[in-house]
Amino acid sequence: MVAARSATSGKPPGGSTDEGAAATPIVKPLPAEWFVDHDTNAEMRWESAADQRFATANERFFVRSHTRTPRIDAETYQLELFGDGLTGSPTADQPLTMSLDELKAMPPYTLNSFLECTGNGRALFDIQQGMSVPGTPWLLGGIGMATWRGVRLSSVLRWAGLRVEAVDVMAIGLDDPYVSDGVDHGRVRRPLPVSKALDDCILALEMNGELLPPDHGFPVRLVVPGWVGIASIKWLGQLEVSTRRLESPWNTYWYRMTGGQYPTDSPPLADVPVRSSFELPWGAVFAAGEPVVLCGRSWSGAAPIERVEVSLDGGQTWQSPRLGGPNGKHSWARWELPWVPCCRGRYELLARATDKLGRTQPDTVPFNNEGYLFWAVVRHPVTVV
Repeated sequence: MVAARSATSGKPPGGSTDEGAAATPIVKPLPAEWFVDHDTNAEMRWESAADQRFATANERFFVRSHTRTPRIDAETYQLELFGDGLTGSPTADQPLTMSLDELKAMPPYTLNSFLECTGNGRALFDIQQGMSVPGTPWLLGGIGMATWRGVRLSSVLRWAGLRVEAVDVMAIGLDDPYVSDGVDHGRVRRPLPVSKALDDCILALEMNGELLPPDHGFPVRLVVPGWVGIASIKWLGQLEVSTRRLESPWNTYWYRMTGGQYPTDSPPLADVPVRSSFELPWGAVFAAGEPVVLCGRSWSGAAPIERVEVSLDGGQTWQSPRLGGPNGKHSWARWELPWVPCCRGRYELLARATDKLGRTQPDTVPFNNEGYLFWAVVRHPVTVV
């Protein structure tokens, strides 16, 4: 039986503190050759990924935050667990707690998984389909691949006395409360089913062999492989475990499909669809007659990539590039195709992937109010001079 320990120190849950908080929303440098700066968000430039063979280096990993990067004291950090889905039904006022050292003492687990912003590709609704949508105008750089090391979420839940009646787990972050249009929505939080929590989720303490950087969730973040990025709560401070379905603005108001042809009761978003990107700047320029090797990556949240097709003539004909590994369930596949652009002019390069579940990127996708999950084939513009 695990005894609840008091967490009434007067500080916010988890030991978060504003002392030394970043003067800007993002802590790490954002050189223009690596990132497009979107204030609280930073988009990876795909051309900067060309020398990143598998994992995306921490310093080049995209950033998606609702407010600013908090500074959290690892010495006083505690993960709080509460709810009637745990034995004894510990409360938010008297939760079970785990220190960072206690988490580190649990059996380690390593996971390779990409993380992707749900709005990745949002700008393409307008660029390709003439549909105006609000929000950060990501092209396709709201994604990164990393090797995460920490402990299984299932191990922590069982340590806390997970009950068989438990249904949902709500992960709650330690960043500032999110205020939009004058409404305080509280700290970023989102529930997931216990079945997913027990499957493959990890409480990550390391990212690519290093301690989690501040912008990516130090000291602890949840990683929910294959799911939309909002599920992978950064700066994890609390886990509520419940015998009933849990709700937050991040699974009822946002991060579900609304508008257009979608029903009013559309479910919260989960699996990442199939997508592809060239490792090229938008509007890249090539010299006529000069051979090049076009490189790109394709990924899916539900299955490895089965095949990729590339068109060099706007979709009239298609070729099969050479696929590279590791192409795991939650990893991207890298591909290459030689090309000798023979004639000057403007071209559209297309890449179309199919995963092992048979999901193929479509030509277009339906409108939704928030511009989520643009997974249509992208028409990448280039010029040959």
